[in-house]
Amino acid sequence: MKRIFNVLALSALVLLIVIVVRALLHTPKITDQVETIDYALDEGLMLAHLSESIRFQTISHQGSLALNTDDFDNFQAWVRQTYSQLDQALELNMFNGTMLYKWAGTDSALKPILVTGHYDVVPIIPGTEDLWQQPPFSGVISDGFVWGRGALDDKSGVIGILEAVSYLMAEGYQPKRTIYLSFGHDEEIGGAKGAALVADYLEASGVQLDWSLDEGSFLLDGFLPGVDKLVATVNVAEKGSTTLQIVGKGVGGHSSMPPNKNAVGFLATAITKLEKQPMPGGLDGLSLALFDTTSREMPFRLKLLFANRWLFSGLIEATLAKDPATNAMLRTTTAPTMLSASVKTNVLPIEAIATVNFRVHPRDSVLSIFDHVSKVVANDNVEVRPMKWDGFGLGQPASQVSSWESKGYKNIEDSVKNIYGDVIVAPGLMVAASDSRHYGRVADDAYRFNPFPLTKAQLTGFHGTNERIGTDDFVRGVKVYIRLLELGSSPVSYTHLTLPT
Repeated sequence: MKRIFNVLALSALVLLIVIVVRALLHTPKITDQVETIDYALDEGLMLAHLSESIRFQTISHQGSLALNTDDFDNFQAWVRQTYSQLDQALELNMFNGTMLYKWAGTDSALKPILVTGHYDVVPIIPGTEDLWQQPPFSGVISDGFVWGRGALDDKSGVIGILEAVSYLMAEGYQPKRTIYLSFGHDEEIGGAKGAALVADYLEASGVQLDWSLDEGSFLLDGFLPGVDKLVATVNVAEKGSTTLQIVGKGVGGHSSMPPNKNAVGFLATAITKLEKQPMPGGLDGLSLALFDTTSREMPFRLKLLFANRWLFSGLIEATLAKDPATNAMLRTTTAPTMLSASVKTNVLPIEAIATVNFRVHPRDSVLSIFDHVSKVVANDNVEVRPMKWDGFGLGQPASQVSSWESKGYKNIEDSVKNIYGDVIVAPGLMVAASDSRHYGRVADDAYRFNPFPLTKAQLTGFHGTNERIGTDDFVRGVKVYIRLLELGSSPVSYTHLTLPT
């Protein structure tokens, strides 16, 4: 018995030593030092331009009939007037309201790049107008922020790119690689009449992009436990989307004589099952690359877990799944969003319908989601129906996963570090959608990233209230765009590093 105890004790000690040593070795990877640089900019004028852009109510409503074309036309005219140097020197093609500039490079043998954003915005939620600290389309500059709809999503990106190009042109810069600039007018409703047509045009013109950069994640401030550095998550893929109807079926009749369970009850049971049995997830591939990079900067107690995933993977994934933001990185998400049933209070419904939206992880497909949901809930009283979704048939699959070892990714990483210094740069997954769903068709690699810091307090501004961007943050983001255009338009190659497996 004593011998068994000694063996167990020795085994436990060896295990502990292995766990601790692996954690001690789980440190940030050694990379080449990147010098910090700066640019002398007219910060007041840049901020004024961002403020002015927000005043145009370029709202994309779900119904195209509600489109205020005057504001879109006026915004385009304002861009051409405010950035007249671009308008005079660069080739401009219009695709409905989407503006595509071409800045021709000196070496036509090099594949072009595309830097893009969108200037349409979502509506203000009715009844929330009084919750805004500043009027939502005022563009007020106050308390160190520029306030208003589009300050983050995504007029800051559009104006940031325009300011960067204007600066470089004023400095006499001439790119070797051709640069395309695309500013979308309908991203918030799918990009079918803007970015999709730009991609068609480039494809028909025989243009294959080396890489593209669209809106995406930000430099996250305070989002990861124990990490006190800014984390620049460069999204190398984005989720798809599909929507299904879960239909509970009943016999109908008068509510005064209800059966033990009617269509609403069958539907409620089905939705409960579905929420308890989500699509399988896991910390692998892209998600693993993100957390492997960032966990090296975490406190030792967390390094113990991430450095020993072979032992603690279940605990790590269960913990990450509790937070909606990190859970979305691990799996296809399930979100019941709409309900309908009877037409009258005293009428039992023949059908009770729940509309459920799924954001498709790259490991899954629209068909695999339909099969999973059917296995979980379908029976004699519950039917699963596919829906057409935003013009994409039964749904939009997840994008291809772009390389995070490419020159384009390295360009983005270096440009961020050139301006911000000691920050963490890691590949990420965009859990929403962007115009890159279209641009990715004509790009070897498609990236999604906004070079502006973002705190949790600002997060509610996305499609919500009090959207705002820090004035200093906007200025630094413009500098990243300048540096990125310099690096991206150069044919210089880089030595690729092997990333964790």
